[in-house]
This record gives sequence, C-alpha cells and structure tokens, in this order.
Amino acid sequence: MAVDDLWYLAKRAADGQRIPSKRHGRGKRWRVRWVDDRGAERAQLFERKSDAERHDANVHADLSRGQYIDDRAGRITLAEWAGEWRSSQLHNDSTTIRVEHAVRLHIVPQLGGQQIGRIRHSHIQGWVKDRAGELAPSTIRVVFGYLNAMMSAAVRDRRIAANPCVDVRLPDLDGSPRFIPSPAQIHRIADLLPVRLAPMVYIAAGCGLRLGEVLGLEAGDVDFGAQELHVRRQLKVLKGRTPFLGPVKTKTSVRTVELPKLVWNALDAHLQDGVDPVDIDDDTDPRRPTRRPAHLLFRGASGDPINAATFSRTWATARIPVGLPDRWGFHGLRHYFATLLIHAGASVKTVQLALGHSTPTVTLNTYAHEWPDVLDRTRSLVDEALGTRETAAIPAERRT
Repeated sequence: MAVDDLWYLAKRAADGQRIPSKRHGRGKRWRVRWVDDRGAERAQLFERKSDAERHDANVHADLSRGQYIDDRAGRITLAEWAGEWRSSQLHNDSTTIRVEHAVRLHIVPQLGGQQIGRIRHSHIQGWVKDRAGELAPSTIRVVFGYLNAMMSAAVRDRRIAANPCVDVRLPDLDGSPRFIPSPAQIHRIADLLPVRLAPMVYIAAGCGLRLGEVLGLEAGDVDFGAQELHVRRQLKVLKGRTPFLGPVKTKTSVRTVELPKLVWNALDAHLQDGVDPVDIDDDTDPRRPTRRPAHLLFRGASGDPINAATFSRTWATARIPVGLPDRWGFHGLRHYFATLLIHAGASVKTVQLALGHSTPTVTLNTYAHEWPDVLDRTRSLVDEALGTRETAAIPAERRT
C-alpha cells in the first residue's frame, strides 16, 4: 500500500527539484493503492494528503484485523439484497409468504432503490415513522424484524460496516387488554356455527389449538381412552395450491394435550357416524411428500378440506350475532384457553407446553400481563421473609 503524489514524478531533476507530471494541477492529487482481501488491486483518489494517509492507515488496519469491507460491496440496492437474502433463508412455506409480502409491500417501495451502503439510521427511522401511519404497531415490529435481519446479514457478509437498524425506535404496542369472551359467548358461537364445525370451538377454547392444527386433526389423533389429543400436523394454504397437510409451526408444536370432558363429549358425538377419508397432499415430512386418504375431523360442506384462508366468512356468521369485536378471530379462542390456565395458577412452563410455544420467553412476551397480582405477590414474599420493623429517626452522627 502507498500514497502517491500524482502531480509530481517519483524521480527528481539533477538539481534535486521535483518534476511536475503531465496532470500537474489537474484533478485530485493524492492516490492510495492497496490489494484487497480478495487479491485485487484497488486505488482511490483524494484532494488532501491527510485524507489519503488516513484512508491508507484505516485500510491497512482493517486488512490486518480481517475486518476489511470493500466499499463497492455496498452498492447493491436493498431490493437486490432482499432477493439474495430471502433465497438463502430456511423459512417454512407460510413464513416465506409473510416475508415476501412484507418486503414487496412495505420495504421495497420506500427503501428498495437505495444502495445498502448508503442507508443510514435516519433513513430507517423515517421509514418507521412513515409506516406508523398505515400499519399497526405489532405489524411494524414484524416487518422491521425482517429488515433488521437483512441488514444484519449484510454486516456479516461484509457488504456494510454497521447495521443502520440498531437503536431505531419503534412505536409502542397497544397496551389495551385482549378481549376475552365469556363462557356463554363461547357456547353461543358453537351453537351458531354449522353442526359439522361446532366442536372446533371447544377444541380451540379447551385445548388451545391453532386453526391450522384443528383443521389438520384426523380421527386417529383422538385418544378417548387416555383422554388425550395428539397434535401432529396442520392444514396449510398457499397461493396457487389446494389445502394440504404440513408440519406444525415449531418443533414444540408437536404435542399431546389433555382432553377436557366438554371437548371429549363434543368429539364423541361428532365421530358417532365416523368420518370418510378424503384424498389430500401430505407434506408433513418435507422429504417424503405424498398424497393419501386422510380421515380429517372437519371438512367443508362439499366434503373437501376447509380452506383456512376463507374460513373467516363462515366464522363471521357466528361472531357477528354473538357481538364479538370486528377483528376477533378464531385465534381468540386460543387466547381464551391461555388466560384460563394462567388465572387458574398455571406456571409459564405449563402454559408454554400446552400452547406449543417454542420457548417460555414467547409465552411471557405474549401473556406476561395476564399473570395477576405479580407485583403484590412479590411484595408479600419479601414482607413474609423479612417481616416489618419500626424505624426511628437516624441519629445525626450516623448520617455522615
């Protein structure tokens, strides 16, 4: 590496004077040359010698520490980098769709044309503020999470030196409590849904299953003798494909849950006449996709698997007469189940296993506010351990 003066030749005249070059007085005077981490020769011009020497020192230090970043690597646009990043992720089908929507609808329109090396913290903060006018705080956090992951990957790939998403302030989540229906409302929902679907309500409210998990249940998953329900798969819907069976959301979502008497009775009556098999694609094991007859517990009026994406229309026929909030969906029954366990004194671990959350942290982040009187119980524990003590005024000699 070297700093060259382009206005003068390296050799000097016989009298020791410097010899001007052909470009003397024209263009930037100082050039820094180096060989990058890939063995390619690089050069950059500067107007001031101090700037050239500083750049030379920084490049030398970065190369020696293995932290060199080619400034040309950050010239890729965010839209192009998002495409590369997405193609390398190990997302499942549903997550792939959510990421694609987030990138296409909320990230690329505002930031996609910028080079990632030129995106600054202020750009990201402005993007968040702009999105706050259109999206719910929870949605912004999800989309921002994808953007943050992209930029973190760019740092690891040595395309940029720092992640501009660090310390970006996000809108606060809505602190209003979730709507929890009354038992009477849950029974009323079951009464208003078609008879062939009514037990779904009790499975969600009494066992905490997600909609896809309920729709993926087969007759063999119900163990009436052991009073258990086995969650092994879910029914999935992807654009351009008919509903199919696939793996559950996380590894811990494969679980066995207890079958309360109410759910036991509802399923027993539902299965009195048995269920006919329906041919369906089964991708539960992605390495061995197959098509097979499945004895699904719940099917549409035509006998085909229920399309979870359009189930909301059927759900509305029960939700509206019962007077539930507009955006209160089937997933609200799962929240009912969780709060029922929590208010009955269940531990975080118990709730996590029942819901099939990947970690207790997910459960806490979702339901921490539901554990009642936590602060009061903490105070009580301290008071019981240390007791109370009358305190007198502190003597003056002990105040120093």
